Amino acid sequence: MQSELNKRVEDALNQIRPYLEADGGNVSLVEVTADMVVKLKLLGACKTCTMSMMTLKAGIEETIKRAIPEITSVEAVNTTESAEA
Repeated sequence: MQSELNKRVEDALNQIRPYLEADGGNVSLVEVTADMVVKLKLLGACKTCTMSMMTLKAGIEETIKRAIPEITSVEAVNTTESAEA
């Protein structure tokens, strides 16, 4: 079950990866939790981009949720959101 879910998430990520890669970034799947939260690691330019949270929520999360409606949210595990505060 978990490996099938991971494959579905990877398939959804592959739909958006060309856009991330075009800007020098990417993501890798860390895990899908029991409560259906996808945890991703931001790679390349996505790690330091000021728009990465918008990309994560508006682009990546929407793509994954469209493909896998049971996913509740998508989170990045290596961001420093509080750095701006």
